[in-house]
Amino acid sequence: MSDHLNQTIMAELKSVINPKTNIDIVNGKDIKSLNITEDKITFIMEIEPAEHRLMSSLQPKIEKIIKKFSEGKLVQVIMTAHSKEEKSVKSTSGPPPNLKNPAIKSKEAPAKANPEGVKNVIAIASGKGGVGKSTVASNLAVAMAAKGKKIALLDADVYGPSQPRMLGLSGRPSSPDGKIILPLRNHGVTTMSLGLMIPENESIVWRGPMLMGALQQMLNQVQWGEQDILFVDLPPGTGDVQLTLCQKTNLAGAIIVSTPQDVALLDARKGIDMFKRLNIPILGLIENMSSFVCSGCGMTHHPFSNGSIEEEAKKLKTEFLGELPLDLDTRVASDSGVPIVASQPENPTALAFSKIAARIGEFKF
Repeated sequence: MSDHLNQTIMAELKSVINPKTNIDIVNGKDIKSLNITEDKITFIMEIEPAEHRLMSSLQPKIEKIIKKFSEGKLVQVIMTAHSKEEKSVKSTSGPPPNLKNPAIKSKEAPAKANPEGVKNVIAIASGKGGVGKSTVASNLAVAMAAKGKKIALLDADVYGPSQPRMLGLSGRPSSPDGKIILPLRNHGVTTMSLGLMIPENESIVWRGPMLMGALQQMLNQVQWGEQDILFVDLPPGTGDVQLTLCQKTNLAGAIIVSTPQDVALLDARKGIDMFKRLNIPILGLIENMSSFVCSGCGMTHHPFSNGSIEEEAKKLKTEFLGELPLDLDTRVASDSGVPIVASQPENPTALAFSKIAARIGEFKF
């Protein structure tokens, strides 16, 4: 059924003409993907950054055509712009490294040192899960890359690695010599995640020492290249991964993500206390899911309260980096592998991410 629907939509899309080439977007091979599931149709078209204004006129035409055949499914039309020097996200040749193999030893490094070529390491942390930390990490990374910074992202959330899905990464990193790991890249961000090493539905059942060994390998054996900032998406809480990162790298600081309700803030304070004990500066706090705009009445609501993270930042005498709304488009964009800052740069949530990214870019480390 979905194959027939795909063919029907593609046939109708031949009526949409690319204003630059005067060829329809199907035969002109402008369509990156058309994905149809039980409840959603996602259309992605890749364009040049300089052509965004010209090509954006096609978006409502495409959306109208797809909705005609959507049968009640959610329709998302994404116009994504990639830089010309963007590298493929497909894996290169060579077998993947085995992080569980004790024969592969990390090269010796000083007690505290950043990965080679990385100027600054910034932790993205939260006290508890479910506050949107990984969504914040991926969007901040893409937003800063769009501003011309050299950005890398290490998904160290070992029990729930979600960055491969959020950044649209496929394939497995390769290792040409069994020691150096070649990361993947998409949306301008160089990325490494344990989720790229294992099947998507397979759990990681490792004890602390194995996790710490894998983390150190991902820090010191990945060929990160020259990077202004390496963001590290940490797991929730105050466990082994956090301790290892703080003890093995010269962390420039940590950014704490929390929703404004008391339970989340209580756990966030524990994370803040951990970083303080380890002499890691808190660069700022972000209030996620701060509000949402009702599609029916147009009013702004605060389901988890509002303003408590800003008050906490004042008490800690640190930066309050900003509020992020609870937004359906942000979730859909992350699920499709194109963060909201790349798929809908004019979306209010995307603008909020860009504003926070600009503030981080002003930090003097």
